[in-house]
Amino acid sequence: MKVLILTDVQNDFLSGGALGVKGGEEILPVILRLIPRFPHVLATQDWHPHNHCSFGNPWPIHCVQDTWGADFSPKLDRTKFAAIFHKGSDPNVESYSIFFDAKGQPATGIHEYLQTRKWRDLYFAGLTTDYCVFYSVLDALKLGYRVTVIQDACRAIGDAKKALAHMKEKGAQLVRNLL
Repeated sequence: MKVLILTDVQNDFLSGGALGVKGGEEILPVILRLIPRFPHVLATQDWHPHNHCSFGNPWPIHCVQDTWGADFSPKLDRTKFAAIFHKGSDPNVESYSIFFDAKGQPATGIHEYLQTRKWRDLYFAGLTTDYCVFYSVLDALKLGYRVTVIQDACRAIGDAKKALAHMKEKGAQLVRNLL
């Protein structure tokens, strides 16, 4: 079963946010066209406590739980999401991947959610290509999922080409213009 995973499409990663990604808004129209094409849509949120270990080094304060910055873009309709998964909630551990935190511990419960439903075909969109999408894709591949990265529905903070090449080398399919 095909599953669209929207990774961290949150206010703090868009223009005007604490960690705004250049061109982040450009993915919103693409995502809005993708959502109706998938039978299942899951969303993830960076969901940090106010004292998270990443604040100040390497990142500014961002996506603090229950704040405007942590909320999804207002252009997204949450009722379209089958489930929402939070990551980065432990104040002492960084977590870019939706599957495992930096210590290798399960981060969100998404793997169990997918396994229970026997959903194996994952399509990734969101922010950012070189961090949360990147690490989530690599972990999904290690767990045996079939993974596709929708390039025109992702943006990077840094080197997108390098991140995409590495994901492809590890087994992810890269597509553009899935619509």
